[in-house]
Amino acid sequence: MNSNDIRNLEPKALWENFHGITQVPRPSGKKEQIGKYLEDFGKSLGLETLRDEIGNVLIRKPATPGMEDRKGVILQAHMDMVPQKNSHINHDFEKDPIQTHIDGEWVTANETTLGADNGIGVAAAMAIMQSTGVAHPAIEMFITVDEETGMFGAFGLEPGFLKGDILINMDSEDEGELYVGCAGGIDADITFKYKEVEVPEGDVAFKLSLTGLKGGHSGVDINLQRANANKLMFRFLKEAVAEYDVRLCCIEGGTLRNAIPREAFAAITIPEEGVDELMELIDEYETLFLTEFEGVEDGISFTAERTDKVKSLMPEEVQDDLINAITACPNGVYRFIPEVPDVVETSNNLAIVRSEGNTISVSCLIRSSVESRKEELASMVESVFALAGAKVEFKGGYPGWKPNLDSPILKEMTNIYEKNFGKTPRIMIIHAGLECGILGRNYPDMDMISFGPTIRFPHSPAEKVNIPTVQKFWDFLLLTLANIPKK
Repeated sequence: MNSNDIRNLEPKALWENFHGITQVPRPSGKKEQIGKYLEDFGKSLGLETLRDEIGNVLIRKPATPGMEDRKGVILQAHMDMVPQKNSHINHDFEKDPIQTHIDGEWVTANETTLGADNGIGVAAAMAIMQSTGVAHPAIEMFITVDEETGMFGAFGLEPGFLKGDILINMDSEDEGELYVGCAGGIDADITFKYKEVEVPEGDVAFKLSLTGLKGGHSGVDINLQRANANKLMFRFLKEAVAEYDVRLCCIEGGTLRNAIPREAFAAITIPEEGVDELMELIDEYETLFLTEFEGVEDGISFTAERTDKVKSLMPEEVQDDLINAITACPNGVYRFIPEVPDVVETSNNLAIVRSEGNTISVSCLIRSSVESRKEELASMVESVFALAGAKVEFKGGYPGWKPNLDSPILKEMTNIYEKNFGKTPRIMIIHAGLECGILGRNYPDMDMISFGPTIRFPHSPAEKVNIPTVQKFWDFLLLTLANIPKK
C-alpha cells in the first residue's frame, strides 16, 4: 500500500472499512449495492442481520462479557452519499469508486464528494461490530437508506424494529461538539408550464456558464454566505433581458435540493447588434461577483460561448415571470436563533432551476428548528411563485429534533469528554436534518445524541474529513461504549 492509501491511517479498522465503502457506488436513491454490501458484512461475522422492507440494514451484536446488564446501544448512520462533482470531471456515481487522497491532515476525493458524510459513521459502526477487544453493551448497527434525499429510511422504520435504549447518531460534523437537536425541513416543488416559441429572426445564440462556486451543505454551510449560482445567473439575466433584448431558451442550475448550487448554465439569444454589449456585460458581472464575494468565492467564472443549438425559446411573459420570481425568492439565512445567535434557525436553499421540454422545475429546501417559522418561510416562497403563475407543491416535510438537555447519555458523554480530553464539549443544535427527530416519533422514550469527526464542505467536491479528529471520534466512541450505564 502506498503512502496515499487511507488504509494506512489510524484507527486502522475504521479506515479500512471506510475504504471498502468508497469502492461501492452509493448515491442517494441507489441502495442496492451498498445495502447488499452491508448485509453481507453482517452475515460474514455470523451476526443477526436484518433488512426491512424499505432497505434499512440492522446488525445485532451481543454484549461483551461483564456488560450484559448495561443499556442497549444503537449505532446509527446512513448508507447513501450526495453525488456532486465538478462539471469537467468524468465520474459516474452509479458505477465508479470514489478516488480518495490524503492531503496533510485531511482526506479528500478527486473533485467529487468524498462520502465521509456519512461513510465515516458507517465505517465506525462496522469496526465495532468486527471488534474482539472492545468492551460494549448489546449493540445494534442501524444503517438507513436515502437520508440525503428525504430521510426515507428513517420515515420507513417500523415500531419495534430497534431494541436498544440509547441511540448514538454519528452524522454530525464537528469534533468536540455533542448535538442534541436539529432543524426540520420541507421541500418546495415549483413548476412553470409553457409552449415554446420561435427564435426571432436576426438573433444569435450563446451558452452562458457560471462556474467555480464552492457550494456546500445547504444546512451546515448556509451561514457561510456563499454565492448561490441560481441567484447570480438570474440577477444577470434580469438586466440582460431588460437592457439588451436577451431571450431565454433553457436553464440548468444546481443539481440537489440539499446542496448549495455551484454552477448554472443558460442558453440565450440576442440580436446580432447586441453581441459586443453582451460580452461586456458578462465581464462586468464576473468582476462584480468576484468583488462582492471577495474572500468567500474567489473562483467564480462567468463566460459566454456562441452556439447554434437553440431551436426555440420561452415565451416572453413566462421568461419574465420566472426571472422576477427567482430574483425575489428568499435564499440563504432568514433568521438566527435569538438565544444562540451564531446558530441558524431558519433558511431556504434555492437549489435547482431546470427547464426541459415545455416545463421549468424549481426546487427549494426550507429548514427551521421552529415549525411555525418553517411554515412562514414556506408561505413566502409559495407566494412569490404563485404570483408568477407557477404551481407550488410541498412534500417531504420532516420534524426537527427537540433538545433534551436532561438527557442521561448527554450527561455521561459530557463527563467522559471532560475527563479524557481536558475540556468541555459544546452542546449544539444543528441547522440540518438529522434522523433523530424522525426516529423519535416511533421511539419517543429513546435517549438520543449525535456526534462525529470534523468534516468540511459536505455535499460539495471540496468535501474533506480531518484525520486527527477521526482518531479522537473513535477514542470517544470506545470510551462511551465502555461506560454505558446499567439498565
